[in-house]
Formats: sequence, C-alpha cells, structure tokens
Amino acid sequence: MTDLASSAPQRIDWSDAELRKRLARRHSGDKWLKFAGIAALAISFSMLGILVLSLVSNGFAAFTQTHLKLEFEISADRVSAEDPAAGNYRAIVRDAMLGLFPEVTSRADQREIANIPSNGAQYILRDRVVADPALIGTRVTLSVPVSDPYDQLAKGLVDRKTPEANRRVNDQEIAWFDRLEEKGLVSKPLNTGLITNADSRFPELAGLRGAILGSFYALLVCFLISFPVGIAAAIYLEEFAPKNKLTDTVEININNLAAVPSVVFGLLALAVFIGWFGLPRSAPLVGGMTLALMTLPTIIIATRAAVKAVPPSIREAALGIGASKHQVVFGHVLPLAMPGILTGTIIGLAQALGETAPLLLIGMNAFITQAPGGILDSSTALPTQIFIWADSPERGFVSRTSAAICVLLVFLILMNALAVVLRKRFERRW
Repeated sequence: MTDLASSAPQRIDWSDAELRKRLARRHSGDKWLKFAGIAALAISFSMLGILVLSLVSNGFAAFTQTHLKLEFEISADRVSAEDPAAGNYRAIVRDAMLGLFPEVTSRADQREIANIPSNGAQYILRDRVVADPALIGTRVTLSVPVSDPYDQLAKGLVDRKTPEANRRVNDQEIAWFDRLEEKGLVSKPLNTGLITNADSRFPELAGLRGAILGSFYALLVCFLISFPVGIAAAIYLEEFAPKNKLTDTVEININNLAAVPSVVFGLLALAVFIGWFGLPRSAPLVGGMTLALMTLPTIIIATRAAVKAVPPSIREAALGIGASKHQVVFGHVLPLAMPGILTGTIIGLAQALGETAPLLLIGMNAFITQAPGGILDSSTALPTQIFIWADSPERGFVSRTSAAICVLLVFLILMNALAVVLRKRFERRW
C-alpha cells in the first residue's frame, strides 16, 4: 500500500520559477525556429521574384517589334514575271524609303535612310511577290521590321540625351525616324517572329523556331531511349535480379551516375557517338542520345522507388491466385507504379531540357539559320541558343536573351506542372 502511494504521479508545481524559466526557453526556441523558417521562405521567394522580374523587365522589349509601313512599287523592270524570286527587291525597298524623303539628295544620307528598314524587308517583299506574281506591275503596302538601332530607339532603349558620339544613331537619323513616327508609319506589334523565325545575325529577325524544334527532336530521342530502357532496368533490379555483390555494385554506380556533372556525358558523347560512330555533329539525334545517358539514372531511381512503393499484399494476392512472376509485375505492380514512373520521367526530361554543357560539346551551338526538318539535321537547342545570343555583341540580343530564358522557363514550368497533374490524377493511396 505504501509502495502504491509512493509510485503515484506527483503534481507539477507550475508556480516554480525554474520550471517557468525552462518553459519560456522552450517556447522561445520554438518561436525562433518558426521565424527562421519563415525568413528562409521569404528570402527564397524574394530571390526568385528578383530573378523573374529581372528577366521579364529585360526581355519585355523583345516581345514587340518595331515595324515600318511602306508602299512598294513592284515594277516589271525590277522583277521579272518569269522568275519573280530573282528580282531586285533591295532596290525596291530603297526606292520606297527614299520616296518618303525626296529632299535628301546626298548619297551618304540616302544610304543611311535605306538602312532604316531591316535587311529582312527585301525577303519579306520577295516572299509576298513569289506567292502572288500578279502583284508585279502594282504597288504593295507592307509593314516590315526596322533595323535594330531604330528598333532600340523606338522602344526607348536609346537615350537621346547621350552625346551623339556615344549613340548608335546620330541626331539626323533620329530626326528622320521621328518624321516617320509623325506620319503614323511606325508601329510596335507583337513580335511573333521571336517564335516563328529561326536564328539570324540581325537581332530584329532572330527567332527561336530552330531552337524549339531542335529541343523537341532531342527530347523525343531522349524519351524513346531512356523511358523503355530505364523502366526495364529498374524492374529487373527491383523484381528479378538476385541480391549479391554484383547487383549492389550496379545500384551504387547508378546512384553515382545521377550525380555526375553533365559535361562528362558531353565528353563521352563526343568521343563515342561522334568520334567512333561517326554520327553528325549538331544533330538532335546525338543530342537526344547524350541527354538519354543523363536521364537514365533519374528514371531508374524514380521507377524503383515507385515499384517499391506498391504494397507487398498486391504481389502476394496475385501469386496466391496462381499468377506467374512476370504476370504479377506487368499486370499488377507496373500499372500501379506508373504514376510515379511518369512523374520521374517528366522531371528527368525537364532537367534534360535545361542542360547546356553536353550540347555545347557535341556542336549544338552552331549558327543555324534554318529550322531542322528531322533528327539528323543540324540544329541548336533552347539552352545553347541562349548561350549564343548572350555572347553576341549586338544590343538587340540582350533583350532577346532574357526573352528566350523566359520561354525556356515556361516550358520547364509546363513540364513540371504536367508531372504534378499526372501524379494527382493517377495517384493511389493504400
């Protein structure tokens, strides 16, 4: 009876000063931990906000393009009806510009005025006439892009207060462009050419079409190789492979490969795919195979985790009704693990989309002015196109570099969002 009384719980004296002091320290520690977490989140989101704001503010100018509305006289002596593509369209554009400034007689000034439209204006006019030869002998009104210095001037990126010697356009050229604006011939529509045009050495004509198609073909090759091979390897290691030192070594190496720098895969592809196999440089086929080598460890690890997450009772129930081992795996385990497998695959492809170093080593940073028509055509990719533009000295490529980064981020966000949607849509709770 005495032992029971002595073992009874003692009441806590909450008025004790030492106890209250310890509680205060515990509560203070909890508050500081909570504050540290909130501060870390705030710093992370603020840095992300600064990055996005910087990209959008710098790249916003590239999403519009300054155009000049001109009336062109397609005379028969300039363009032949038998071969309209061989016409002297440069002279037609020059005549259209000089017609707006009849008082200018100096050859040097006339040459400067003719440089206001972009060099691509003659090709835009040529394509229009080739598509409709009936325009020969008539006058055609078209809006054509202006050259980069005047595009920068129209967008306010050229400070008129800067000394004339330090500006890309002098006072006379600014006066000529102001006259065109006063006549209502200058407009700034949405720059669809940023997506529909291929690369160009003229910033006002450069676009991402070739890079987007190159990235698409490279990711397609990457998916067709890494997805089935990665799933097959993961299923064998998780379900069929014996547990011995050899498989342990393979598993360790797969985990290590996931952390290998991407430039190593680029050197491997340069030596094997291009050096030994003789595959073409700058081709999406080589780029996709290189990215597949990088993506395989990610897909294998994600697939093994998804397969391991399927409850053992599913396997036991299938085996209990007479199913074979491969029927259990491919008829029950794999379908249930597919949401996790797809999520890991999409995240791996999103990571591959942003890789630059291996693609630079296999030559996918070449200056390509045409969009690729297949996996064997020379091409660039979005990351390498950003690298090329960032290294260009022309002022117009500064905003286009930021705009290209924004486009790449949009694709990455869409791919990660797709992974989240697939997981939410097909996820099973056990």
